[in-house]
Amino acid sequence: MYQVKGKWALITGAARGIGYLTAKFMAGQGCNLILHSRKLSHTEKVLAEVRQMGVQACAVEAELNDLDAVQRMLGEIDRMNVDVDIVLNNAGLQIAYRTDYCSTPVSDYEISFRVNTIAPVMICYHFLPKMIAKGTGRILNTTSGIALDVCQAGYSASKAALDKITIDLGSKVQGTDVMINLTDPGWCRTDLGGQHAPNAPESAIPGIVAGVFADDKKSGRFLGAQYFAGLTLEEAVTKAERDFDSPY
Repeated sequence: MYQVKGKWALITGAARGIGYLTAKFMAGQGCNLILHSRKLSHTEKVLAEVRQMGVQACAVEAELNDLDAVQRMLGEIDRMNVDVDIVLNNAGLQIAYRTDYCSTPVSDYEISFRVNTIAPVMICYHFLPKMIAKGTGRILNTTSGIALDVCQAGYSASKAALDKITIDLGSKVQGTDVMINLTDPGWCRTDLGGQHAPNAPESAIPGIVAGVFADDKKSGRFLGAQYFAGLTLEEAVTKAERDFDSPY
């Protein structure tokens, strides 16, 4: 199992929901954290909590809809002079639910693709070459299982694009200790999922990070967190490595 103790992980959207739970879980494994949110004030709570758990942690801010802000954030992380071994692109935006779907505005696509596709891909492109040079690293891009729902077309299309890019990138590192995979928390009762979702946010742990701890040199997989609900981390990693193969 991939060892994260003492390593550094960047978690986007770490202030609440699945990102918050992921930050706490990774800190519990001894992983140092760079916690992203739209505003530094949003991560004050989780930052204090993970530091109390004995790991190093800092916060960065960027509005992912502002690609210049994303680039500034990446520069700020570079100036920290730490190796980012793990990237968890958790942040996402479901912009609207359009009952009159044929009137979906173009802006739904523009914003969704900037936040859900372009920003996480910028982050991948920034850290992936460094991981390749070092010979090790983990990237997990959070996708969505939404299908056949034209009322959320901007969101689902932007996630589908992220899936495609992730799988294509994975083909370039397949068989190495740099692994890039997809994860999906499932429909959970978060601010994004809403209060009528069937799953508690906690059900996404540890499945949401199984791809970090997997150590079988396979990329391009979809590791839906709900497949691992109720398992220990060790059980989840064993299941991920046994039951989920690369698409290449």
